[in-house]
Amino acid sequence: MFLTISTTGTPERPATDLGFLLHKHPEKAQSFSTSHGTAHVFYPEASVERCTAALLLEVDPVALVRRGKGKGRGGAPDAALAQYVNDRPYAASSLLSVAMTTVFKSALNGVCRAMPERVQEPLPLRIEVPALPARGGVELVEKLFGPLGWRSVDAVAVPLDEKFPEWGDSRYVRLVLEGELRLADALRQLYVLLPVLDDAKHYWVAPDEVDKLLRAGEGWLAEHPEQRLITSRYLSRRWGLTRQAMERLELVRLAESDDLEVESVDNAVDETTDTEEKPVPLAEQRRAAILEALRAAGASRVLDLGCGQGQLVQALLKDVRFTEIVGVDVSMRALTIASRRLKLDRMGERQAGRVTLRQGALTYTDKQLKGYDAAVLSEVIEHLDLPRLPALEYAVFGSARPRTVLVTTPNVEYNVRWETLPAGHVRHGDHRFEWTREEFRSWARQVSERHGYGVAFVPVGADDPEVGPPTQMAVFTMSAEKNATGEKTGTETDRTTDHRTGTQTDRTTDHRTGTQTDRMTDEKTKETKAA
Repeated sequence: MFLTISTTGTPERPATDLGFLLHKHPEKAQSFSTSHGTAHVFYPEASVERCTAALLLEVDPVALVRRGKGKGRGGAPDAALAQYVNDRPYAASSLLSVAMTTVFKSALNGVCRAMPERVQEPLPLRIEVPALPARGGVELVEKLFGPLGWRSVDAVAVPLDEKFPEWGDSRYVRLVLEGELRLADALRQLYVLLPVLDDAKHYWVAPDEVDKLLRAGEGWLAEHPEQRLITSRYLSRRWGLTRQAMERLELVRLAESDDLEVESVDNAVDETTDTEEKPVPLAEQRRAAILEALRAAGASRVLDLGCGQGQLVQALLKDVRFTEIVGVDVSMRALTIASRRLKLDRMGERQAGRVTLRQGALTYTDKQLKGYDAAVLSEVIEHLDLPRLPALEYAVFGSARPRTVLVTTPNVEYNVRWETLPAGHVRHGDHRFEWTREEFRSWARQVSERHGYGVAFVPVGADDPEVGPPTQMAVFTMSAEKNATGEKTGTETDRTTDHRTGTQTDRTTDHRTGTQTDRMTDEKTKETKAA
């Protein structure tokens, strides 16, 4: 197996700097023992103007077969080749990728203490692989390397026999890449794509291969148009590992699109504490209030947007009137925990058909979320930066447009009642804000007016006469439309509780007439009056 890396230079930036970046001296020929042979590094040319480093891997095919108990690449026999007479000593494959990690480890990691500034600079590179197995031919080679910033991707098919052109081409190509890239980026691309093109590996693919793929693919794989094919082939078509890698790559893509760190996006699970509030009954009361509102709305197909660890989805599944439940969250860790909580892998077919867990960012429109009876945003909005709220608002109220939307959020006024919460602190480290009752109602009224919804406000938890309830909930109903003159024609409802008498009052405002109607409920007698 043979690979050359060439660059050009000037007296100010000599080409022999390549030796420093590869950590291999141009005046020496060096040999390294690998798990399946011996790797040699030498420089056919080394001058100020041009420098070429060559990697030659000598493989013992007999020892390789004996170590693999008679099986070919990836543990699968190759019907076209005999066990002892084959292409493995000559054609670039995963064996060469492994040799690169042994010989050029520092260069792959982008480390050079002698010239740290050169590591980050693009170099004029020419990389040549004389014999590269390509299951997919020249077209696939160009699809894989073309989007990666190379100025030229020259892949020429090698004929089966030049004397008999009618036999056609073999599955091997001669590859030449030219362009200006960082050396570390070029080496990482080769490390991943050599076994991908061969569509085989000479060793067992373990779960840690996912981490290797993501490290080598950092900065280019998440946005590659052939991401699925690359991931599947690199992981030897092990579908469980492929799915895991694709989920993590999607999280990387979402973080990069918002210019955020992956950790800041995947923060729905607090690894040190339970994310449910203490005491637990408040979380239970919140779910009970949501279920009551969904039943009152007659909803059967429900979206749980920002479903987290799946507590609400679990509660919805217990009620047969909810026939379709979709949990959406940006965090794959949270969705994995939700799947375990729900025991999806052991759930009966009929029950499993009622629930779907999906990864998605709530600030982006998704046509698959349209047409549902209701959507729930339970303790979600406070995790977004305020400038991003309009995007979430449009995605839910402007694009998805369920008939009913429930939004719950902490009431910051109630925080003074939490003895363990220091003054001025929010309830969760990831909360970007916490609103007063008036701030929340002002936002909800503006949303309802912009998108044609009516809104009612319901307290969740003990409704303190001074600071209100610990959680506040807005119930949006698609009934508030504007007439031709721009006047509101919908209704708005506000619920208050008199703790001395136990009476609840729902005050409804009709925006067409300006009239207000109070509906009082005595919790002791369950009698109702209209005033």
